[in-house]
Amino acid sequence: MRIRIINARLLEPATGESQENSWIDIDGDRIAGSGVGEPPPVGDDCRVIDAQGGTVLPGLVDAHVHIIVTAADPNVYKNWSPGYTTVRALLAAGDMLRRGFTTIRDVGGADYGMARALDEGLMPGPRLLFGGKAVSQTGGHGDFRDLNDNSTSCCQLQPEFGRIADGVAQVQQAARDEFRKGAHHLKLVVSGGVASPTDEISAVQYTYEEIRAAVIEAENHNRYVAVHAYHPRSVNQALRAGVRSVEHGNLIDDESIRMLLENDAFLVPNVFAYEAMYEAGTASLSETSLRKLDEVRMAALDALDRAHRAGVKIVYGSDLLGPLQVHQLQEFTIRAKVQPIIDVIRSATSTAAEMVGMEGEIGTLATGACADLLVLDGDPEEDLTVLTDPVQHPRYVIHRGNVLEPNAT
Repeated sequence: MRIRIINARLLEPATGESQENSWIDIDGDRIAGSGVGEPPPVGDDCRVIDAQGGTVLPGLVDAHVHIIVTAADPNVYKNWSPGYTTVRALLAAGDMLRRGFTTIRDVGGADYGMARALDEGLMPGPRLLFGGKAVSQTGGHGDFRDLNDNSTSCCQLQPEFGRIADGVAQVQQAARDEFRKGAHHLKLVVSGGVASPTDEISAVQYTYEEIRAAVIEAENHNRYVAVHAYHPRSVNQALRAGVRSVEHGNLIDDESIRMLLENDAFLVPNVFAYEAMYEAGTASLSETSLRKLDEVRMAALDALDRAHRAGVKIVYGSDLLGPLQVHQLQEFTIRAKVQPIIDVIRSATSTAAEMVGMEGEIGTLATGACADLLVLDGDPEEDLTVLTDPVQHPRYVIHRGNVLEPNAT
C-alpha cells in the first residue's frame, strides 16, 4: 500500500530538527521519501492523509514492558494456562500499538510465539523484541515462591516472568536456552525488587562471575544483557561485567553515572510506574512490598535528573503491570518535569533504536526506515498532551505501512 502524508511538520528526534509544510511517502512497509513544499504527483492508488499542520514523528518504543502480566494480583494469573495468558498478552500488545508504541521490548515473560503472531499479523500489535524469561538466582527478584514453598522449579515451560539459575554453569545454560528460543536480549535480575517476597531492594544478587558469564554468552550470540537493578552496589557490579542496559536504577550514585558513561551503556528508568503502583498498591501489594515501593519511588525522579544532566543515554520504559498499562504514555509527563520534551521523545525513538540495535530502522523518519509513524494533531513540544492524551488529541498510528484510524485507542 502506498501512503502520502501532506501538510505536516516532520520531526526527526535524533537531531531535534523539524520541517514545516512537508510531506512524507510510504511504500509498503518502508518510508519512500520526504520533502518540503509541493510534493511530486502521485497515482490514484496512493492514500493521502492530510496532517493539517500537525506533527509527524517516528513510532514510539517502550523498552520495558511485561505483556504477559495483564492482572495486578499474581494469585490470579499464576493459574492461567499458556494459551489464555498468550491471548491476553497479545490483546495488551494491541492496546500498546493503539497508544502509538510501534515497537516494544519485553523484559520478562514474552516468547517467540507471541513475537511470531504479531510479525505475521495474526493480531494487531507492535514489533515485539522479547527476552524470554528473566534469569534470577534462588531467592532473587525472579523467585516468587512463598517461604513455605520448597518445590524446585522445573522445565521452565509455564508462561512466567522468570527462571532460576544458580552458579556460572546454570547461568550459561539458561542464557543459551533463551537465545536458542530466539531471545533478542537477556534479562538478568541482579538486585532485590518491589514485588518479590523474600529480598530487600539493597540486596546484591548474582556474583560478578555469574553476570560476566551471561554477558559473554550474549556477546557470543550477538545479543546483550539488560539488568534489573536499583542499588548502586548491584548496578556498578553489573556495569563492570559489561551489561548494556540498566533497568530502573533509582538509587544510582555518582560512580554508577560515571560507569554508564564510560561503558556507553543505557539507563531505562520507569518513573511513573512507582507513582501508579503506590496509588493502587494497597489492593494488590503486601506491606513489605509497599515499603520497598516507597523507598524506590522517592528516589526515581532525582536519579533520572542526575543521569540526564550528566549525559547518560536514557531510554523510555513504562514497566506498568495489569490494569496500570493504560497509563503507558504518562511516563512522558513525569519525565518532562526534569527533561526537555525533545529529550523524552528521543528516549522513546532514536535513543531506544540505538540501544536495541535498530538504528536507521526504527526511531527515525529517514528514507528506507520502517514505516512506523505517528501523525499528531499538534506540536508535542508546545503541548505534551498532543502526545499523551489520544482521546483529546486523536492521531493516526502507522505501523509497517498499515494505518490505524484516529480514535482507535
